[in-house]
Amino acid sequence: MKPDLSSRAQVEKLISAFYARVSEDALLGPVFRHVDWPHHLPIMVNFWSSMLLGDQSYRGNPFQKHIHLPIGREHFDQWLHLFYTTLNEHFSGPIAEEAKTRAASIATLFQHRLGLTA
Repeated sequence: MKPDLSSRAQVEKLISAFYARVSEDALLGPVFRHVDWPHHLPIMVNFWSSMLLGDQSYRGNPFQKHIHLPIGREHFDQWLHLFYTTLNEHFSGPIAEEAKTRAASIATLFQHRLGLTA
């Protein structure tokens, strides 16, 4: 049985595996080619650790970082697909399910704020 997401080290494992996929993805990779991954990954670990574990290590505005990217609904769909796939490969349990719910909420909110919803 796969473990649930219950530690910062597990969040780091998820985020590293997920963004390795994002950077190699045919649709998402080009959009994020400019990202300095060694700098960005710890920020993303802080974000998800704050969201899922309540450690309050993230400070920032994630939407502002995405507002100028050339992205559409298909990018959000692919982002969620890769996130869910990576999560399901490594983790299972209530916090893993919460991560899926949070990811879907983030995608919906960002699309709404970018004017991509009907």
